Amino acid sequence: MGVEEISPAILKKGEKTMKINFLLRHVAIDDKTKTIIEKKIAKLDKFFESDKEALVTLRKAGDTEILELTIHSVGMIFRSEVKSESFLHAIDIAVDIIERQIRKNKTKLARKLRSTAFDKTSASDDIAEPVEEEQHGEIRVKEFALKPMPVEEAILQMNLLGHSFFVFEDQATSKICVTYKRDDGEYGLIVTNK
Repeated sequence: MGVEEISPAILKKGEKTMKINFLLRHVAIDDKTKTIIEKKIAKLDKFFESDKEALVTLRKAGDTEILELTIHSVGMIFRSEVKSESFLHAIDIAVDIIERQIRKNKTKLARKLRSTAFDKTSASDDIAEPVEEEQHGEIRVKEFALKPMPVEEAILQMNLLGHSFFVFEDQATSKICVTYKRDDGEYGLIVTNK
């Protein structure tokens, strides 16, 4: 059993829909589990306008089941990863994490979540393929299109993803930049020169 993609589900709630894609990495789930996961993700539907897209990646590491939930919305990416004894327990925690991210940043996100439909980026852009190396083990490689944005939005996106750094194109200068969290809790910015 390798990497398996399950055809996307479309959940409907009034006029809103959420496209949910599943990516199974060396695991299998039954239809009942898939349906329960879809219903729990539908709880997040109220925060977004139409054309939102979710990617649920399921994998195992020993006895631990790992669920990764990524939602693309208005050029923003909301992500949570949960390790648990079961995928059903993990989805509850993953949905709560994303809901907390949204509520914590609701002032900053309010204009984006309500006023714009999702960008038409595919959730598959966030899929990381492992690359094996002898000394370093598994290295996750991600490719993504850089979106021009102000520094403040890049910092918000970094925090929503739970990362310690974020690469972006500065909207004001068109330069490739990296924002990062410093050890003192403040933020830093690296600006590239060609």
